[in-house]
Amino acid sequence: MTWKKFSGEVISSPILEEIEQAIIRETEKGYKLKVCIGTDSQVKGALTDFATVIVLLRAHHGGFMYIHQDKTPQKMSIKERMLVEVQKSIETAYSICDLLDLYDVDLEVHADINTNPMFKSNKALNEAMGYILSMGFIFKAKPEAFASSTCADKMVH
Repeated sequence: MTWKKFSGEVISSPILEEIEQAIIRETEKGYKLKVCIGTDSQVKGALTDFATVIVLLRAHHGGFMYIHQDKTPQKMSIKERMLVEVQKSIETAYSICDLLDLYDVDLEVHADINTNPMFKSNKALNEAMGYILSMGFIFKAKPEAFASSTCADKMVH
């Protein structure tokens, strides 16, 4: 899986190593960190573009993120696409959660799903929330889900 920085620079080391180095570097500078993971997607013609982000927040001092993007020609309903987004976020969270536990860094999984029933994405809210919570992660939906609805969204638009 290829990860890159917001600048576009490709991460050459495994993402786990990159995140561990970032945690060490940032905590040595005195920052309290939190990690938020989210995925967004955009249908572009025959392809669906997915972007998953790992956002490292420094309490009261901004943050930075790592991005993974992939495309699929698979046709999906809105509900299926929302749940694929959640699955990608959970897979990423699961791959780094032991490292975050080791360094006592909090983790949230953000879903780009609206809590307002007037929006189409709301159809997947209960399943997404259940999936994320059942995996033991903290769940955030719109409007609190900035990792997916702002950071990942920026990468697919």
